[in-house]
Amino acid sequence: MSETSQSTTTPANEKHIGSCHCGKVRYEVTGKFDSGITCNCSICSRTGAILTFVPVEQFKLVSGEDQLTDYQFNKMRLHHFFCKTCGVRSFASGNGPDGKEMRAINMRCLENFDFEAVPTKQYNGKAS
Repeated sequence: MSETSQSTTTPANEKHIGSCHCGKVRYEVTGKFDSGITCNCSICSRTGAILTFVPVEQFKLVSGEDQLTDYQFNKMRLHHFFCKTCGVRSFASGNGPDGKEMRAINMRCLENFDFEAVPTKQYNGKAS
């Protein structure tokens, strides 16, 4: 691969830094982010999130726990955290289909990450 070409995949253990807009909420997440999910549910369609999911062990909240507000709706399965200063929803928490705790990462909030190069799949959240 030439130095000017870009790969759309990342190593499985690559660390990324994520944050809200004002920077009060910051986190580290490790994983291979080579695909994303867009959702048409009432909250995702309004916020435009591109999501990827990781086990809780691959997520570390670095700062801003006291700046988070939790919003839940519908089936109350996900905790949609947003910064109470700038309002950005950079991650959520809940349990995956296997029952294990996970984090939903808004890839648009990852620093120096080319989310436009990542293929996305549409999830029909309206039907859930």
